[in-house]
Amino acid sequence: MPNLDDETRMLTRPAPAHWGEPSPVGAHFSAMMERHLPGFKDTSSPRAPSQRLAQAMEQVQARVAHQVELPSSDTHSDPSPSALLRNIRERHADLKQAASSPAERATIELVALLFQAILTEDRLPASLRVWFARLQMPTLRVAIAEPDFFSSEEHPARRLIDRMGACVMGFEGDADVIGSPLETEIRRVVQVVEAFPDTGRRVFQTVLNEFEKFLEAYFRDHNDTTRFAVSLAEQVEQRETLAIQYTIELRKMLSDVPVQDGVRDFLFHIWADVLATSAVRHGAQSEEVRRVRGAATELLWTAGAKTTREERAEVIRRLPPLLATLRQGMTSAGLSTQRQDESLKSLNLALAAAFGARAVSISDEQLDALKRRLETIEELLPDEDFELDESWVLDEASHEQEGLEVVSDGGSLPGPQMLEMAERLQPGESFHLDYRGRQERVRLVWQGMSKQLTLFNGANGRCVLFQKARLAAFLQAGLLIPAQEESLTTAATRSAISKINADPARLLG
Repeated sequence: MPNLDDETRMLTRPAPAHWGEPSPVGAHFSAMMERHLPGFKDTSSPRAPSQRLAQAMEQVQARVAHQVELPSSDTHSDPSPSALLRNIRERHADLKQAASSPAERATIELVALLFQAILTEDRLPASLRVWFARLQMPTLRVAIAEPDFFSSEEHPARRLIDRMGACVMGFEGDADVIGSPLETEIRRVVQVVEAFPDTGRRVFQTVLNEFEKFLEAYFRDHNDTTRFAVSLAEQVEQRETLAIQYTIELRKMLSDVPVQDGVRDFLFHIWADVLATSAVRHGAQSEEVRRVRGAATELLWTAGAKTTREERAEVIRRLPPLLATLRQGMTSAGLSTQRQDESLKSLNLALAAAFGARAVSISDEQLDALKRRLETIEELLPDEDFELDESWVLDEASHEQEGLEVVSDGGSLPGPQMLEMAERLQPGESFHLDYRGRQERVRLVWQGMSKQLTLFNGANGRCVLFQKARLAAFLQAGLLIPAQEESLTTAATRSAISKINADPARLLG
């Protein structure tokens, strides 16, 4: 299997230049506003809208909400995105007239331009654009108080709009993805923002956190294939986590214990994996795990010095069932017959040394202490920063149902920027994937602990599982590209900059 170092020449096209870099749109916006309206971006003292403007905004918000909630049978009802946009445009002049300062009038114009671009985005389903429209007045309120809304993509109001857009813009017309639960959650989020108009940034941050948690569960449990794939990925991750912890704890346990090098290597490099596999598949307190733990302490006793005839006879009696247990454990962990033979050969050399009295003895007290520590090892967790063994992922998936594919090759050697980019991807985001001659649209549906594993689901139901390094390699090679080159609000800000530069007078008109 090729590793990443072997694939540095597999670059198929350059990665998008803007990945991992701050968007220049915010800087361009700030420069433009300082040119047309000096002091506009000063946010040293957040301010609420003037009383007249606040009242006008409440009236517009009430009309928009009423228009959306009218029964569909009402002949006067037309809650389409175009009608909502027209409704807000008709009251645009009223809002500007109610403004008490040039900054307020400029903010009204800018927010109107942003939402004009958002509501005319063809990739947003019409049924959801009405809920984006209802965020205009709450967004205007927070933009007046905090002008950095326009220049900072990290502002919670912008992040909320961007996340809502990202999870519905990738699969146009896919009713299975953009279904009732997602639409219901978006409706709830908007209504919460509307219900707390005076809390500004704080309410946007609160509902953003809630929306992120919803998305994690929604896409993870979206269908049977995804649920299966997530369950498998979680088992792989748990297995690797336990293997690392077993290895760490075994090293601690044996640091002051006289053990042959061959036995140490076997426990650290082989039996830790067997322990982890048994714990994941059968449960940490299962009989199988107790049997595997017992084999570890039995092996340590067997490898100690045996100087009397009685001790050697006891070793000969206990050795065949121990070797059978070791062989069975290695088989369950997916080790090849050749690897098993090599491991047992090394052990035989260590046991021969014990028979020759060249080994030192392990006391019963030491063995009892080791046994007790092994029994509680699953309660501990390793450090977050670790890499998964790719062969384990393939082994876990090898006998499972179709519909899950583990990406084990391709891409190009990623740099730190792409590894960081891989960690910033979020559930619900859509991508174009080019893998083994197939080009398809996929959506990120699950990420594991420390984002070591990432699962994507395609429109055809097939799931694709990446490890972090492989994911970064695909990002580096341009084999995995975001369906959106820039976020919804960034694109809208770019559109607003263009219109303001073409007609600066509209800011104060």
